Order: sequence, then structure tokens, then C-alpha cells
Amino acid sequence: QAQLIESGGGLVQAGGSLRLSCVGASNTYNMGWFRRAPGKEREFVAVIAWSGSPTVYADSVKGRFTISRDNAKSTVYLQMNDLKPEDTAVYYCNAVLSVSENPENYLSWGQGTQVTVAS
Repeated sequence: QAQLIESGGGLVQAGGSLRLSCVGASNTYNMGWFRRAPGKEREFVAVIAWSGSPTVYADSVKGRFTISRDNAKSTVYLQMNDLKPEDTAVYYCNAVLSVSENPENYLSWGQGTQVTVAS
């Protein structure tokens, strides 16, 4: 798995949208998004299989976030709609051999991208 670079974060008002990108995703790995809010543990957000299916979401983001991938571009996306202040965190993408919500199963963590949702 090559180095992963997350981007697309920023400051948005509650109810707004952002699309995060993760460049460098290997076509042979399942890919997940996690987030870490200040003072909290790293939290699972979503994961997508190498083929694009299945996808799994945390209950807190189900119906608002969509994970997708473009293997031709080695990129995984996280479309985030109806953002809430509690979505504020640093968001990370990472690769995993089997579809999993456990961060311990994932490979090397990158720098992440900051998402801040103002109320």
C-alpha cells in the first residue's frame, strides 16, 4: 500500500457538505475512513471493499455520508452531507485486508484532514 494522502477538509456551517478524497488507495485493498475528535478515541466512519461493495457505515453517519472509490484514479471518497458540529474531527483514510471497523486491523495512518462544522 502506497502512502495515502487525505484532502478536502475545511470549515463548513452545520447542514453543509464536504467531499473528502484519499489518494493512493491500492485497488487490492479495502479502504476505510476514521475520525478523531479532540480528546476522543479514533472512531470508525465507513469502509468499502476493494471492488466497491460491500460498504459499512457507523450508525452516527448512516444516511448522511457516502463512501465510494475510483480504482482507475486510486482514490477513495467520503461525501459528507447534512454535517453536524459533532462531525468535527480529523478524518483519516487507511487500508485494511478484510472489511473491518476495528482500527487495529488497519495499516499505516496518514496525517488526516481537518473537518470543522460550525453551529
